[in-house]
Amino acid sequence: MRVNGKIRARDVRVIGPDGKQLGVYLLNDALGLARQHGVDLVEISPNAVPPVCRLVEIGKFRYELAKKEKESKKHQHASTVKEVQLSPRIDPHDLGIKVMHAVDFLCEDMKVKVALKFRGREMAHTEVGFEVINKFIAEITPYGHPDFQPKLVGRAINLMVSPHPRAKRAKNPRAEERERELAEEEAAEAQGLPKKPAPATPSVPDDDDDDDAPTDNVPVGNEPATDGLNNPFAGLEIK
Repeated sequence: MRVNGKIRARDVRVIGPDGKQLGVYLLNDALGLARQHGVDLVEISPNAVPPVCRLVEIGKFRYELAKKEKESKKHQHASTVKEVQLSPRIDPHDLGIKVMHAVDFLCEDMKVKVALKFRGREMAHTEVGFEVINKFIAEITPYGHPDFQPKLVGRAINLMVSPHPRAKRAKNPRAEERERELAEEEAAEAQGLPKKPAPATPSVPDDDDDDDAPTDNVPVGNEPATDGLNNPFAGLEIK
């Protein structure tokens, strides 16, 4: 994005602050017009002949672009479907992780397709699979709602979950925790406090430490020092 003096064209088509076309100007004249309005000259269509520029404050223009991009991503997410696979014998911890992933998707305005597949003799106890699906639905209720009741199709139970509207949807707990951590770090930096240190690692005693090891050259009791040599008279009693 070229702004003001970085624009290289000789002539430019200028759009005013109100969105109306002002005509084709020499670059210097367009820059003077921008100074008169107290804004910037921003090149918005460099491939046009002549290039199209707009009289707008650059900070405001970038904010508008970011807002439009965010809105377009919302529409893309609304049509995005993520899949979560379960099993009748899933571990409670693994089920919690699957729920956490589904919550992340729903909070990003994505749909979640849930598929619980039966294998072999598990088809004889489909009620177990429906219990797992009902637990899953209960966990994600604050964030989304099933589009239809769980259905057994072939050897799998299928379910589609859509996110609640933002106003009625609970906040992602992991996002809240992250925001709280960032707020604490910013508050600490504002006060000039050091960051929280990482938990200290407990020290491990050194196996090679010789503090408790007996010293060969220190005499014990009345035993004379040997200076590390094999003394043949060490066992004799001195009178």
